[in-house]
Amino acid sequence: MLQELREKIFAFTDETYKTFNEKLVPGTGETIGVRVPRVRELARAVAKEDADSFFREIEAADESDFYQEERMLQGMVIGYANMSLEERFRRLDAWVPRINSWAVCDCGNSTLKFMKKYPKESFAYACKYLESEGEYEVRFAVVTLMEYFLTETYIDQVLELYQKIGHEGYYVKMAIAWAVSVCYVKFPEQTGRLLEKESREAGGLEDWTQNKAIQKIRESRRVSDEAKEYVERFKRKR
Repeated sequence: MLQELREKIFAFTDETYKTFNEKLVPGTGETIGVRVPRVRELARAVAKEDADSFFREIEAADESDFYQEERMLQGMVIGYANMSLEERFRRLDAWVPRINSWAVCDCGNSTLKFMKKYPKESFAYACKYLESEGEYEVRFAVVTLMEYFLTETYIDQVLELYQKIGHEGYYVKMAIAWAVSVCYVKFPEQTGRLLEKESREAGGLEDWTQNKAIQKIRESRRVSDEAKEYVERFKRKR
């Protein structure tokens, strides 16, 4: 099944996109050069036809042989296929350590809509990865909280968790900055209180992440000019 699926993926190769994508996501293994909508199309087909056989072959395969698009597809199938919540978490536990780029993380994560149906269990599941030493495992948690838990119920907890993350990985800090900017769009009052903190020691974000979050807020079309001027006041110079 995997070989047949790989042949289908290669049939969608776009050499121009491959060159662009390798510059956008450097140093994370081989890519085929397939646009994300095509990967989603194949993931939906696998999920509908025979997800169980797909996962059995994945478990028996050498993960070092996977192309970026195949890693991405694995996460998508977990979101699209019909299975119990327990099985989804078990499949995610196998997939999350295979994430080796921000693109695999974010594109796979975006299909995990089931988390909205089971918020309590899914929130606890995502949070366990915040303590990981793996850069992309922590990013997975950060992006999951942003995708599915920016709600009245969870926003205060999410902001507190973001503030406490100490991982120094670039793709973790970028994810936190991105997530905080989205928090500001949806919950400006609560997020503004975090940005007002003058330092990490005072309960705020660390300097680089703070400034990057402010940059992203100021770049957003969903934020008013007045709000952009407001957050600019909290940019750190040190």
